[in-house]
Order: sequence, then structure tokens, then C-alpha cells
Amino acid sequence: MGKSEEFPELSDTNWLCDFAFAVDIFSHMNELNVKLQGKDQFAHDMYTNVRAFKSKLVLFSRQMSNKSFAHFPTLAVQKEAARNAKKYCKSLDDLHREFCRRFCDFEKIYKSLQLVSCPLSQDPESAPQELQLELIDLQSDSVSKEKFKSLKLNDFYASLNETAFPNLRRTAQKMLVLFGSTYVCEQTFSVMKINKAHHRS
Repeated sequence: MGKSEEFPELSDTNWLCDFAFAVDIFSHMNELNVKLQGKDQFAHDMYTNVRAFKSKLVLFSRQMSNKSFAHFPTLAVQKEAARNAKKYCKSLDDLHREFCRRFCDFEKIYKSLQLVSCPLSQDPESAPQELQLELIDLQSDSVSKEKFKSLKLNDFYASLNETAFPNLRRTAQKMLVLFGSTYVCEQTFSVMKINKAHHRS
């Protein structure tokens, strides 16, 4: 029995085309997945990657509608790729819509995430009123600017004077404690399991 008889899909050009599209889009999604993993990632770091991926989906769809497969190398070698481009555009648009739906809560706090992650480049006038004066003080303080460059974000906010920057510190605390992923939870449970192991006294 030959492969074409055992797996009739392999002689179906449309099926192969769909499979090639799936290989490429899952490859892009896997890249995003890897970026969202690991230690020391705050919610704003992760959401930056999600926003970038949403923009990539828009680009992919636009290029696909023009029969350009630059970012889909597996699909590009398929003969039927151009004929199925409209179907793949729809899939990309649906995926983009789903990402927008699932991450809509982050859009509501996006400005706060930006303010906490890049306080030195924020326009004080567009910030909430209770943070405006503190932002101006922070942006005018050369010592704080140096600390921002050299310290990790959570250490930077911990180093801010509580009397001079109470509202900025409070806003940062709210944003930095958001669980961006389950990594911290999983890590905590692993540590607890090790600590409760029977061989420990």
C-alpha cells in the first residue's frame, strides 16, 4: 500500500495548502508563546508582545490579500496558495478579532501600563491629574533618571521616595502585581511542593 493510498490527503493540493498555512501561522503563534514565558516578566512586557502580534496579523492579512506570502514560507511553495489566499485572509482576520476580544481588558489599562513602564517619556498633561506633578518632578530629577536606566523596574519604584512620589508608587504597585501569566503561580507551587517533601525535616 502506497502513501497516497494510506494518506489520501497527501495528494489533495487544497489540503496540503491548508496544512502549509497552519504550519506557518502556528510557527508565528509559537514565537509569541515563547516570548510570553519565563521569569521577571510584568504584564506590560507581555501585553507589548501581544499588541505586536495583533499588528503582525493585520500585516499578514493585508499582504495575503495581495497574494504576498513573505512571512509564510511553507505556504509560499504551494501551487494553490494564491487561489486560497482569500480564505486565509479570513482566518487571519478571525484570529485578530479573537485576540482583540480576549485581551480587551488590557486595552482599558494600557495607558497605565505605559505610564509605569516608561514614566520618563510620558507627557505629564496626558497623565491622570494626581500623577502630573509627580511625573514632572521625576522627569526633572537626574538621579531618578539614572536609577531608571540601571535598576529593574520594580526596584526602581521601590527606590522612589514615598513622601515625594506616593501616587506614582501606588500606581506602579497596582500595575506590577498583575499576573501576566501563570508562571509565578506554577513556580510558587513547585517551591511549596519541594518544601513539603517528606525527605525535608
